[in-house]
Amino acid sequence: MTAQDSAIRSEAVAPQQAPTSGTALAALGVASFSLSFPATAWSLTGFGPWSSTGLRGVLAGVLAGLYLLASAAPLPKRRHWPGLLVVSAGCVLGFPLLTTLALRTSSTAHSAVVIGVLPLATAVVAAVWTGRRPSRAFWAAALAGASAVLVFTLLQSHGRPTVADLYLFVGLVVCAAGYAEGGRLSRDLPGAQVIAWAVVAALPAMALTSAVGLSTEPVRLGAKALVGLVYIAAVSQFGGFVLWYRGMAGIGVPRASQLQLAQPLLTLLWSVLLLGEDLPAAAPVTAVVVLVCIAVTQRART
Repeated sequence: MTAQDSAIRSEAVAPQQAPTSGTALAALGVASFSLSFPATAWSLTGFGPWSSTGLRGVLAGVLAGLYLLASAAPLPKRRHWPGLLVVSAGCVLGFPLLTTLALRTSSTAHSAVVIGVLPLATAVVAAVWTGRRPSRAFWAAALAGASAVLVFTLLQSHGRPTVADLYLFVGLVVCAAGYAEGGRLSRDLPGAQVIAWAVVAALPAMALTSAVGLSTEPVRLGAKALVGLVYIAAVSQFGGFVLWYRGMAGIGVPRASQLQLAQPLLTLLWSVLLLGEDLPAAAPVTAVVVLVCIAVTQRART
């Protein structure tokens, strides 16, 4: 998942690392995020979407709380909390819930291509919120990437977007808002603390979501369901962000962002290897087009 904007200033607040170790950590973060959709699909074999999302948030909140205690992180200042709540709403509750709802009926491969445009959406939201004026090349690439995903979606749904597609596109918007706000907060706080406090702040909502889900949705415990749930809680929701932010602190945003271009393609690979899905012919083509557009925006933004 993309978080380069959330770590723009992390180099100023995190210890400098050797380039080799920074690259390794950033690559591990990308690899861990690429498994999020397959792991979510596994969790849905035993839990409903609301139960899966709620339990994911609760478990991640416990881990984040332990991390904050172990690192003796100070409480964020009052001015930070509105932004942290935006990150919580977008990245901890909104995006996980909406993508989980989508994965009930949409394939992992299809969802990976749609969500692959998230870096572009984040860059656009950040540009609008900060009042920056990126170049025409930036906007052309962003429009091209979004158009490629829209065409792919319409082709796969025979011209009629599905409810799952609606969930995915709304998830894109709320997650992009969370990432952009996280980028702003990372000017004052270490990136790892931004996601940790956001996850902890979401604990009450996640506990309520878990209670509602478990009381209304059937639970069928199985190895895949438990492994998937633990993964999306421990890695996708928290641990992967820590690796990603620390990697960025070591090698810088531009180099790390290039590593993340592999994430949609990796998810497509996992969908075939782990879930046995049939890969639509247009999926890898669209993913490559989106990756090229992202690369252009990365070079054009400054």
